[in-house]
Amino acid sequence: MEFRKLETDILIIGGGTAGCFAALTIGSGSEAEVLVVEKANIKRSGCLAAGVNAINAYITEGQTPKDYVEYAKQDADGIVREDLLLSMAKRLNEVTRRMEELGLVILKDEQGRYVARGKRNIKINGENIKPLLADSLKNLNHVEVLNHINITDYVVEDGEIKGAFGFHVEEKAWYLIQAKAVICATGGAAGLYRPNNPGFSRHKMWYPPFNTGAGYAMGIRAGAEMTTFEMRFIALRCKDTIAPTGTIAQGAKAGQINGKGENYEKRYGLTTSQRVYGTVRENMEGRGPCYLQTRGISGEQEEDLYKAYLNMAPGQTLRWIETGKGPSVENVEIEGTEPYIVGGHTASGYWVDDNRETTIRGLFAAGDVAGGCPQKYVTGALAEGEIAAESAVSYINKRNITPLGKKEMGKKLEKKGLEYEAFFQNQSSLFTINQLEEAMQKVMDQYAGGISTQYQFNGKQLLVAEEKIKFLGDISRRLRAEDMDDLLRIYELRERLVVCETVIAHLKARKETRWHSFCENMDYPQKSDQWLKYVNSRMEDGKIKIIFRELVAGGERYEHSDTE
Repeated sequence: MEFRKLETDILIIGGGTAGCFAALTIGSGSEAEVLVVEKANIKRSGCLAAGVNAINAYITEGQTPKDYVEYAKQDADGIVREDLLLSMAKRLNEVTRRMEELGLVILKDEQGRYVARGKRNIKINGENIKPLLADSLKNLNHVEVLNHINITDYVVEDGEIKGAFGFHVEEKAWYLIQAKAVICATGGAAGLYRPNNPGFSRHKMWYPPFNTGAGYAMGIRAGAEMTTFEMRFIALRCKDTIAPTGTIAQGAKAGQINGKGENYEKRYGLTTSQRVYGTVRENMEGRGPCYLQTRGISGEQEEDLYKAYLNMAPGQTLRWIETGKGPSVENVEIEGTEPYIVGGHTASGYWVDDNRETTIRGLFAAGDVAGGCPQKYVTGALAEGEIAAESAVSYINKRNITPLGKKEMGKKLEKKGLEYEAFFQNQSSLFTINQLEEAMQKVMDQYAGGISTQYQFNGKQLLVAEEKIKFLGDISRRLRAEDMDDLLRIYELRERLVVCETVIAHLKARKETRWHSFCENMDYPQKSDQWLKYVNSRMEDGKIKIIFRELVAGGERYEHSDTE
């Protein structure tokens, strides 16, 4: 493999929502050199690749940022970083305004006010939101974008970031990118568990299948502190198409009903996890299937749903048309997805301070990869990208940052080069990459609370999962790559295995059931006030060490120095 070396002031890993906005913030407001590195192509990468039809985090008229904090805190049953939520919420409306300046179409009423879809939502025509973000970087003098580069590891010395290693996914070349500061914006982790749809349709899932938890895995291996991986996210979706349910629930005011036509929402609660749990329990107890009650909605409402889903999840509209049974004629069946690890909906991710700096100095996290701050959605990711960008610029301006020494760099280069080359030198493996991925998903599904066990698990099952995931990690080292695409898929598998190991450790550590389905521990089926704390972790000598932290209450502000 050809070796290439690059240098920049600030390296942004991941050109999705948070990454692009971070680059835009730095490029518009400073002279710092910025390099955005993206595994795919920033024009259509990340969670916004196919567009979105609403801004789900917005401070509407009559609401305040503190109201948003309370909403997120209630939904997560107290396990949130209130300081992070508040600093994010204060920026939601301003980043929305900036997106409108970039060309995002936001629906307005006759008085010119944004059209609300609820207390915290506004309607948009967002099919081109990602190209708008990508295009905003084109004319910035100090911003460069490198597409098709997969970053695999940080370069860290004495607890301080020095850059990152990666490789080109098309050309047979690998990179060292030296930087004074790094912003990780790689998104969360999909594909850890066996998905709803098997075989050819296995990638028809709620979260982008190409988000493999790479940023998590890099941080875990580098010894960064992580938080709340036990708060998995399970989406409630339209059956088979895995299309969003929120558009129906809010747009058509459709309640959740069981097979007997009974509304079961209030029986279980209205938080995100309770909506999933209620659906699971109704099916388990023989009252399924479960539906969103749409039968009898008006023709205008049905037309609006056709248009909304054709925009963001065309499979659902096409299914209605193909069967000849639209939502006004037939209720929409719903189900839960497999679990994901994602810091934009739940609180999983890096443990950061209010500047979004991780416990590795000079390494910042934003968007789905940053922990402690759930219910971000699109605008929250933009806000965190902006915060991380401002903090990274301040960091490099205030500190005397020295590059990694030549001797130490030489050792790291040799080790990483040999690691990449080894996969091309390995003899043919007994197992394929796909087979190991399916084995991993089966283990997580059966022993770590997947769909087949109704998201439930116990301590003995987690011990089995832990043993089997480590075994698969050992086997993955012997996989053979025939080309760069194979190498990419090997590293994606290895990233997922590292995240799986961390998820299992966190599920074992929280000895209660605070979030039904999200963390359904059958050894500890009740909630306990003793567990009003953060479950954090750090990898030391190849093992996951669990760390417990006290809650950050309203008005308090956490800084790493407070607890280190």
